Order: sequence, then structure tokens, then C-alpha cells
Amino acid sequence: MAICYANRSAALFHLGQFEVCLEDIGRAQQAGSCPEKLLPKIQLRRAECLLSLGRLQEAAGALRSVQESLSADHRPEAARHRMLLGRLDQLKGRAGESGTSLCPPAVPGQAPQDPEPWEESGRISGASVAVRLGFSSCKGRHLVAAEDLPPGKLLVREAAFASVLCPGQSLLLGGTTQALQDSQLDNPDLHCHHCLRPLLASVPCRGCSYSRYCSPACAQLAWSSYHWAECALGGLLLALGVFCHVAFRTVLVAGFAQVKALVAQSQEGDTPAVAAAAEKDALPIPGCEADGRYSGSYQAIFSLLPHTERHSPSLRFLCGLSVAALCQALEDAGLEAWIAGGAMREEPGAVEKEEGPTALEVLGEAMLRHVLQLQCNGQAVTTVRPSGPEDGLVAGSGQVRLATGFFPALSLLNHSCDPNTSVAFTGCTVEVRALRPIPRGQELLHCYGPHRCRMGVTERRRRLMEQYFFECHCQACLEELQPSDAPEASLFHCLACQRPMQGRGILRCSGETCDHLVPEEDFHYRLLRLQHLTQSAEELLEHGKPGQALELLQKCRLDAESFLSPAHLRMGEIEDRLAQVHAATGRWQEAAGHLHRSIHAVEAHFGPASIEAGQELFKLAQVLFNG
Repeated sequence: MAICYANRSAALFHLGQFEVCLEDIGRAQQAGSCPEKLLPKIQLRRAECLLSLGRLQEAAGALRSVQESLSADHRPEAARHRMLLGRLDQLKGRAGESGTSLCPPAVPGQAPQDPEPWEESGRISGASVAVRLGFSSCKGRHLVAAEDLPPGKLLVREAAFASVLCPGQSLLLGGTTQALQDSQLDNPDLHCHHCLRPLLASVPCRGCSYSRYCSPACAQLAWSSYHWAECALGGLLLALGVFCHVAFRTVLVAGFAQVKALVAQSQEGDTPAVAAAAEKDALPIPGCEADGRYSGSYQAIFSLLPHTERHSPSLRFLCGLSVAALCQALEDAGLEAWIAGGAMREEPGAVEKEEGPTALEVLGEAMLRHVLQLQCNGQAVTTVRPSGPEDGLVAGSGQVRLATGFFPALSLLNHSCDPNTSVAFTGCTVEVRALRPIPRGQELLHCYGPHRCRMGVTERRRRLMEQYFFECHCQACLEELQPSDAPEASLFHCLACQRPMQGRGILRCSGETCDHLVPEEDFHYRLLRLQHLTQSAEELLEHGKPGQALELLQKCRLDAESFLSPAHLRMGEIEDRLAQVHAATGRWQEAAGHLHRSIHAVEAHFGPASIEAGQELFKLAQVLFNG
């Protein structure tokens, strides 16, 4: 293991990841089995890392320790050592002349400190003082702007109460031949299993071969919070699925005492917050403490609606069976007593009490509740990951689901198909920002997935009803339900005079002197044909035939210009593919021109603040950099 850590530290050093390199050097030295001939190289690498980070005193100490063993050595390592000493003297001289300490250089991949001021609300954990908590019988709990909010204002910043990485396809395939042949890395290989940050030098769990962490600190936090119970059940948890795993981890993080108390209160149908609200003749807000404060505690998670009666009988049966299997595994492994702590051991001479539910029954009831909650109240933690060929000069990107978790403050946001907030994740921490100006008193709204820019109102409402059990009545849906022209009508151009079309079914030209009529299905047929031709051009490019791909795409563009507006999304897709062909052949200026036109179409369809627009801008930045 010492040699493995030493070799990985060399790779991290060349990547400029000096802090992580130092951690691996420390692990190599702690392992105690490092060959003597490697020690000077490791110590010299440590000294150079310290020099690069500006930690001069530590670097000097490291070099002095090496000097004792290499003072009479004339190998290349000794020459390198003398060069580092000279470099150290230069840095000391510069620091003495300036009278200030050296600032460490920026480490690639290390996020800069956020200079934005953040003041957390005393009433809502994880939320800004600029928002307040509202409640109504129809909307439930929700967040409202307590002041006028400018675009970009940080409104929510919180870490997940509990989250679990989604397993990759290779894990689901197990040890099959296909899994061995498909060497693509998945979520468990790329991200820390505790904080979800990208992995550079993983620290594996010593008890299982699955869990990996970004640092010993994360490994220790995970072990003390939940992994001590999960470690022996790794295979079963993977088989039962992410929802069951999140439910189990949630009760472990909460602790048995809190779980038992809230399960008992739910059976009695009364809580301290309800009693306090009744005394004040006010409507109680679920999940709040007795003083009305909404904290990021287990109580907030437990109060999320499970919608038990809305789930299908088959799903309820499957969830119950999964939780029963997990409880049986806990009993077989002897973990029931450990999770329950001292609750299962009776003190000598204690008076017999009326029999209550066992620890496994309490845990099973809580876990079943959480599994049912997750469909409507679990949050998908997403990240942007490169897509396309790894050797391409211009890489694409796409949003992928990284993990599933519970976020108490984020769960307060209701849905809108045209939201006024944006959500972004850094590891297991979520940030919610204002997407546009939000006046005081307006509700903060978040899109649950179906967005008006990505699908029609009928499809959005169907998906929301299937997963979240409500019919959307947001402003975007109500506007689209009003009688009007077809949504895409104005993006179709008249074949005779190139003016926008209007109407439904049979589209008519909007020009006063043109009476051209075209069935709407004719335009959709031509769109479908363009889609097939664009896909064929993409396949030609993948097979190393850029010339043929360019010729086919130019024909597609000429055809599209005859009946589509430049703002139509299909025009944007054709321009994007043309940019790919030109970039593949080194014609960077032409590629940039096509990307500018693609960005215009994408922003018109998805909006300038959308992730789709960001992906196109990232491609443009790569083209301009390479060109």
C-alpha cells in the first residue's frame, strides 16, 4: 500500500493537486512498508509541494531532514535536492524584501472562497434572512420573499440531512463479463461517498470494498454517523435500491432516540408544535419546533408527507418487503441492539412496563415512511459531467443524477413550470438563488423537473400527477391552456414570403397580402426528417467522415432556413453539429460562428440562464481557446 500511495502522490503532484499529494505522502509514510530507496524521493516531493504552497518553514524542515541522508550522495536526487535548497533561499529572499509572507498559488480544482455575505435566518435553518416561512391549507409549507430580491441573490444554502450516491451501471451488472469490459467510471468511483465531492485520491473503507472517501476526515465522519452499521450490509443495500438505503441512513443519522420519539408522537397524533399552536389559536406548521422555528432536524424530515394512500398497492407492498428484508438483516447481524443503544437493555430491578413496539418495529415503521416520502420529497443531487469522445478538443456536457437525499429547507419550495429560482449543488450542499427579480411577498418556486421550455403542458401535468400527485396550476400552465395559436406556429415561416405562420391545425401566413395555408403536420414531418438527417451526419462524424457530415449538414441547414425561424431549436441543433464538424477539422472561426447562432436559438427556447445555454457557452469558450 505504501508504494501505491507514493505512486499516486507523484501523479497528484504533476496535476498540481499539492494538498492532496501531501495527504498521500503522509499515508505512504504511515504505512511503514515503504522501501528505503523511495524515502528520499517522497520527502523531496513533500518539500516541493510545501514550496509550491508557500509553506516555507515546513519546506525548510523537510529539506533539512533529507540533507542528513543525502549530504554525501551525488545521485540525481541529491542534485535535485540542492536545486530545491537554492529555490528555497530565493523565496526567503523575496519574502524578506517585500516584508510580507508569500501567498500560496491557486490549486487547480480548488474552489475559491465565496466572498458573498451570507446571513442565515434564525427561524429557518439553511435559509437566508431575506426569506420567511409561510403556510396555508392548499400550499402547505412554503418560502416567501421577505424583501425585494435581485437576480442571483443567495436564498438557501444547506447540506443534505442524509444522501446516498446512486450506484453506477457496472455495479448493477456485478462481476459479469460486460462489467469487466466496460471500464467506464461511475458515481461510486468518481465522488466521495460522504460529502459527494469529486475524488482525486480516495480513502477506501477498510471493512468493505465499496465505500470510498475524499479524506480520512470524511471516512471518520461517515463511520461514526452511519457506516458502522452499513458496512456489513453493503451488498443488500445495493440490491434493495437507493430509496431503501437513504431511508436506512436517515434513521442512523437521526439516532434511535429521536426516531422512537417521533414515531410515538405520530401514533398519538399530537406534537409539541401542534399543542403550542393550539394555545395561540393558530394553524400549526408541520415540522416546526414548539417555538415555531423550522430547523434542519430530523423532525423536519419526519414531517414530510409520505402520501401513503396515493401510492399503488404494488409499490407499497414492494417498499414494505424491502424494509422487512433490511430489518431481518439487522437482526441477523446483531445490529438491532447497537442501533437502539441502551433502549433494549433493562436496568436491574426496573419495574415492568406495558409492552411497546420493539426497536426493529420502530425502525421499520420510520424507514417505511421515509421510503414512501422519497418519491415526492427526495431531492436528486445533480452534477454536470463531460460527454462525447474523451479525445475531442471540444467536449460536450450533460446533467447527470449523482445522488438522492433529504434537504429540509429545499423541500419547502413548491413547484412551478416557470420557476423564479435556480438550484445548484456542490457536493452534498445545495444553493438556491433568485433567477429573476422577486418582489417582496412573492412565493419562491422551484421546478421539480417538467419545465415549460422542455415539454408541453399536457406532458408536464401528466408527469407531475404520476410522481407528485398534484395537478399543476402554475401561471405557465394556465397560460398554455388558454385558446391560442400552436406553440411553435410563429417559429414556422411561410414557404412563399418567409413571414411567421399562425393558427392551429391549418397554419396561415401572418402577412397581410399572403394567403398561403399549410397543414401543421407538414411542418412536423419536415422537422422529423431533419432530425433523422442530423443524426446521420453525427454518425458520419463519429466514423471519421467529416467531409460527408459537413455536406449533409449544409443541406439540412438550407432546408431548415426555408421554413424555420433562426430561433427554432432545430436550427440551433444543426448549427451546433456544424460547429462540431468545423472544430474536428480545425476551422475554429467557422465553428465559433455556428455556435453563436446555436446559442441564439437555445437562449430563445430555454432562456439565457438555463443549463442548456451554459453548455453551449462552454463549448464556445473551448472553441475560442483552441482557435
